[in-house]
Amino acid sequence: MVNATHMIVLMVPQGAALEVDRVAEVAQAAGADVIETRAVPVPVTLFDRRTVHNLLVSSADTEGLSSRLRDLSDQYGVDIALQSRAARCQSYRLAVFDMDSTLIDCEVIDQLAAQAGVGEAVAEITAQAMRGDLDFDESYRTRLALLEGLDARAVEELADRLPVKEGLREMTTTLKAQGLKLAIFSGGFMPIAERLQVDYGFDEVVANTLEIASGKVTGRVVPPIVNREHKAAALRALATRLGIGVDACIAVGDGANDLDMMAMAGLGVAFHAKPAVRAASPIEVTHCGLDGVCYLLGSEGEFANT
Repeated sequence: MVNATHMIVLMVPQGAALEVDRVAEVAQAAGADVIETRAVPVPVTLFDRRTVHNLLVSSADTEGLSSRLRDLSDQYGVDIALQSRAARCQSYRLAVFDMDSTLIDCEVIDQLAAQAGVGEAVAEITAQAMRGDLDFDESYRTRLALLEGLDARAVEELADRLPVKEGLREMTTTLKAQGLKLAIFSGGFMPIAERLQVDYGFDEVVANTLEIASGKVTGRVVPPIVNREHKAAALRALATRLGIGVDACIAVGDGANDLDMMAMAGLGVAFHAKPAVRAASPIEVTHCGLDGVCYLLGSEGEFANT
């Protein structure tokens, strides 16, 4: 009997046309033994929006297999993750998420900038910073300065109409039912993160606090800025406080600001990510929603009898 070494997770969104048999063919062409394929249940609220399959495989050339699967993913507009048996069976205890463009379908600072009449200028700086083309702290201060004089009520009003990513409710419900603690680590602003915490049951929030004077945004935040290094340090500190190792943590993000915490965590997931972040992450969810994170969690029982 061939022992399974990896799991291939295939997530096909509505409108994409890729059969699980085609994935099996590609895996076999890369030298892998395909031991078994299984359909995976999806939440009833998303039943008509995606199909999910797991393929148990044995592969010695994971680099070659991963490359072929990524090409297939890009060609068909589906998500395909290759997970080692150890990673698949890890008992995760904490999941940490970036907020802007990860949990919500916007960049908050860009939305506020539009209200302040400086939307185009700030959006361009944001895009460069998230790609990693600009120093985050410097670009952040530049963008914040352009918000000076904005009515502070604009932040609360935005919190009332947040566009959230598909699958957010299903993901938080599933992960909490499995006993994971959930946290938001964001370079965005505290009122937005706190609203998500209340509405979706996040346990911890780390985000920037806008400095307000006389009801107006001053164009500064209360130090320190929640940047790339701060997020990674916060992940290690929270894991320590919970009495777990970072290998029992999941970190999900879309921008260069998230790379350090994603690399530190036992499972780093590039979600709807910028090209540089996708290239740096072996696991990505690009075409499906946040519920895709749940399909990456498994157990040793999945590998029984192989």
